[in-house]
Amino acid sequence: MAADAATPKTQPRKLRLRDITEDRRVAQMLALGFSSGLPLLLVLGTFTLRLADSGIDIKTIGLFSYVALPYSLKFLWAPSIDRLDVPFLAARLGRKRAWMVTTQIATALALVLMAFADPKEQLALLGLGAFLVAFCAATQDVVIDGWRIEAAGTDMQGIMAATSNLGYRFGLILAGAGALYVAAYGGWTLAYLSMAALMSIGFVAALLATPYDRARVAASADAPKRDLPTAVRQAVLEPLTELHARMGKALFAVLALVALYRMPDFVSGVMANPLYITLGYGKAEIATIVKLFGIWVGIAGGFLGGWSIARLGLFTTLVIGAFIAAASHLSLAWLAMGGPEPWRLAIAVSIESLCGSFAGIALIAYMSSLTTPGYAATQYALFSSLYALPGKLVAGTSGFVVAAYGFPVFFAMTAAVGIPVVALCFAVGRLPQRAAAAAETEAGEEAGAETGNPTRPLDLASAVAEPQLPPKAARAQT
Repeated sequence: MAADAATPKTQPRKLRLRDITEDRRVAQMLALGFSSGLPLLLVLGTFTLRLADSGIDIKTIGLFSYVALPYSLKFLWAPSIDRLDVPFLAARLGRKRAWMVTTQIATALALVLMAFADPKEQLALLGLGAFLVAFCAATQDVVIDGWRIEAAGTDMQGIMAATSNLGYRFGLILAGAGALYVAAYGGWTLAYLSMAALMSIGFVAALLATPYDRARVAASADAPKRDLPTAVRQAVLEPLTELHARMGKALFAVLALVALYRMPDFVSGVMANPLYITLGYGKAEIATIVKLFGIWVGIAGGFLGGWSIARLGLFTTLVIGAFIAAASHLSLAWLAMGGPEPWRLAIAVSIESLCGSFAGIALIAYMSSLTTPGYAATQYALFSSLYALPGKLVAGTSGFVVAAYGFPVFFAMTAAVGIPVVALCFAVGRLPQRAAAAAETEAGEEAGAETGNPTRPLDLASAVAEPQLPPKAARAQT
């Protein structure tokens, strides 16, 4: 007890402004976060707007949303980053810094390719460039996340994550509003060349960053060797088996909820920029209202979602988010039925951004609460990939729906997806709270067995089938 009392407890540090200048890691994380956020819109929102501005068919624009799939599939090649070295550079910069530098150079070169590819005459080449940007940038994200985790201890992870998100937001603003302002006055070629040049910020940060690389553990001659099937089973199958054992048949409803929750946003997002161009809004107007004002409204929506979880609880926030995120697309349907008036665009963008960010925070909290210690990384990777992948796959057909029925009907259809999502929320939205209650019951049973007063454990599958309010303690934990 004396030893424990003498050991100071580690208190989580709060983000201070001077941390960015006093701690090199924080300043480096800010620049690396910027480099991570910059390419995203250049293959999504800004890219679809460029296609619409060039007169590309709406069906083709929808199909081009598939070039961003590497962002949803990066978990497939992420394990190789910690096992393979970049020739020549790894010995001089370290494994992670070498990968950062390589992916940043490759991303910049792919952006140069996109800059000089004319959508009207070289559409396939432009699509190839966009796919290469997405692949290289997604790989860069994997490396930067790994560097962030290894560069700081537990007490610094909050600061590093917050700083990374701040830099990421700056990258989104420049790739959105910045690129559109440049395109409005200097053309798309200059806009994409400018974005390629801005990748140098992350490049310099990677060169100056301290090489934090976790040493590989040499295999001992006496250590048991795992064959490939065993390694795959322990790394992939066991976390999934644990999910099924813990949730039972409810797991399938949970996966359906995760897959559908943000699907309206992913599907409608591909057609939002073509809608603005079709209505007659200029690139400068879109940059100011959508890419600047809309992002800050989205940030406010994220804070509102966090406040709602703290005050109303996860389940209530999840249901509210599912309803308002889908219903907010009716504002885009309303926008599609009017003229190019800035106030109409501001209202529609405000509603959609606020509600979408609110729902995003709710889903992240819900997915995180479904994981279990020991398998959290793999289980969360499963959920985070699932929530984005189906929406992006369906988004490729969005152009055909718009061509057949028009923008108002299309956005009304995306709003209708919210109906089954809300129903699924009521079915399995309280699952984390019931799991907490089950853990309390199991603990009580073990204690009761010692005192001769055992309690009955809660069956998770039956709890899902028979809805009931969780105890206050479990509700407070969520």
